[in-house]
Amino acid sequence: MKKKNKGLPAALRTTALFGLAIGCLGFSAVGSTRAALTYYSETYTAQIDVQSIGVTLLENGVGTGYRDYTHADNEWNESAGALLANTLSEGEEWQPGRTYRAELAVRNSGAIEEYVRIKLYKYWADEDGNKRPDLSPSMIDLNLTGNRWIIDERATTAHIWEGDGRDGERIVAYYDSILAPGADTELFADTITIDGRIADRVTETRETDANGWTTVTTVYEYDGAMFVLEAEVDAVQTHNAADAIRSAWGVEVTVEEDGTLGLVQ
Repeated sequence: MKKKNKGLPAALRTTALFGLAIGCLGFSAVGSTRAALTYYSETYTAQIDVQSIGVTLLENGVGTGYRDYTHADNEWNESAGALLANTLSEGEEWQPGRTYRAELAVRNSGAIEEYVRIKLYKYWADEDGNKRPDLSPSMIDLNLTGNRWIIDERATTAHIWEGDGRDGERIVAYYDSILAPGADTELFADTITIDGRIADRVTETRETDANGWTTVTTVYEYDGAMFVLEAEVDAVQTHNAADAIRSAWGVEVTVEEDGTLGLVQ
């Protein structure tokens, strides 16, 4: 039986398609990753005097998005930045299998003490930004440090631990300590890696025509896809913390005398 390939020979086809996948990752990851900041539910806003309160998301020590409220002026000041925008050098492209520095933390940019929560979403999208649920979010490996951050196991759907069978996109975590004005949390995450195994995720189809020629087509599953990382940070005052957190975040917590937060799973 004779075989023929459409277009490029098999070896060249592999190189070309994988090169295109890398190029798309490098282009779209920088352009599409973003940080969205919220603060607290409007339900609880009506019940408290928030004074001056704020929160900032840090990436590699640099503020990438913030939302601050000034009670005296009754104004919100906010900015949503782009995640991973300072991870690569100019002209550099993302390389699957390579680990990059992505140190994520939260700063109290307000004037009162607070508790903070972070929600992260990682997923794949096509060139138009539409989600690709057929591609595995676990191939986007964000390394969590575990330092003082409590993972909400009921709200988290993503693969985060060794042997974890989940493969969703959402990670939810709470910082277990009071965050003083101007202070930063411990790092929530420190590196990000696009799993090199995406190069092995291929589909091969064979089609034989009337003349007995068989066309073998190899398609990379992640070809043309882009990875997206989104972060959302919000905060709650420490006064009547358990009630405030229940109202704003809908979770039950314990609060020790020293302010240490515990999540009732």
